[in-house]
Amino acid sequence: MIPDPLPLDEVDLADPGRFTDGVTPWRMFRTLHLEDPVRWQPEPAPNAGFWALTRHEDIARVDRDPETFTSTKFVNLEEVDDDQIKRRASILELDGVRHRALRGLLQRQFGASVIGEYADFLRGLTATTLDAAFAKGSFDFVAEVSADFPINVLARLLDVPEDDTKQLIDWGNRIIGNTDPDYADVLLGSEESEQYKHLPFRSPATLEVFEYGRALAGRRRDGAGTDLVSRLVNETPRDGIPLSDQDFDNYFLLLVVAGNETTRHAITHTMLALIENPDQLDLLRCDPSLIPGAVEEFLRWASPVYHFRRTATRDVELGGKRIKEGDKVVMWFAAGNRDEGAFVDPYRFDVTRTKNDHLTFGKGSPHLCLGNLLARTEIRIMFEELIPRLADIRLAGEVPRVRSNFVNGIKRLPVDVTLA
Repeated sequence: MIPDPLPLDEVDLADPGRFTDGVTPWRMFRTLHLEDPVRWQPEPAPNAGFWALTRHEDIARVDRDPETFTSTKFVNLEEVDDDQIKRRASILELDGVRHRALRGLLQRQFGASVIGEYADFLRGLTATTLDAAFAKGSFDFVAEVSADFPINVLARLLDVPEDDTKQLIDWGNRIIGNTDPDYADVLLGSEESEQYKHLPFRSPATLEVFEYGRALAGRRRDGAGTDLVSRLVNETPRDGIPLSDQDFDNYFLLLVVAGNETTRHAITHTMLALIENPDQLDLLRCDPSLIPGAVEEFLRWASPVYHFRRTATRDVELGGKRIKEGDKVVMWFAAGNRDEGAFVDPYRFDVTRTKNDHLTFGKGSPHLCLGNLLARTEIRIMFEELIPRLADIRLAGEVPRVRSNFVNGIKRLPVDVTLA
């Protein structure tokens, strides 16, 4: 269903409270598509506001041009000083040679040859996850399937015990959910958060992740392991500059958060879309060969990350607007994934869609999501295993969203299942 646009003066992408009903974000994005696709969005102090990009072509242009639109001033809406940048920067907040060097440490581990080796493991894990959930008949799909599955994949990649997975999920919730009172230890923007301003996401939970990662690093250093932690501590980046302890902390934190949150929410949104569009579920049930191609529609539709930010390094014109050096420029990937100029009938969930140049992992930039192939493989195998098992699946309660304008997350998806 095409959402009704809101009046332009009611659009506020800076307020995470506008992103909790599953409807308002899409109404705001549609308004901006129609009226102001490169819009200046004011923010509460101390932030200075940002340019909101909602058109596919503008987002792609910015994402492909790190010289003009840098990541080094940070990729979230929070405005940070030089000291915070120095202490908090991960590979997401680097450009150029150092970014390529740090990315290269693990790039092969997320490439096709290595991910292909995980196919049997992923299929077995999927079957185990679904067996346990479906035996209950009624359950929370998030807790039992979409959160449980990717975190167990991450545990395998990090070579950590299965017993640690619930803790990894908890850390991800508390860190990424830093604007949601159900998750956050300290809410972003509160006075209390000032004492944590030198920590990623201003979250005290990051200290627990650092401690956990350092313990792993101590045990893996100088060993012969091939897991991600062993590679980070035992290999030297291509630029010849070893990882500092801080580099390792921030890299490990990124793996814990990104390795769980995005795939989890993509799987959840896909399941909800199939429930709400039973004709599309029937298509996949009748012709499973559609599933690999449908994964791209799953990703477009889910848009698990609403936005990433860049900062202009010079004055530049974009979409008829004059952007000044130092301005924040925010790529609203979710909005770009519903752009009528880039997709036919973008508000229709269509598992047979073939022209699907979505922005979910970025658009051809050096920051293209490192784990995109793993995520695609996890999602494909999940639904190849799940769909044939279902005779019916129905919603069994409310579907609350994460209070966030960064992660497009679903907290719970209660379902009743009838097996085939």
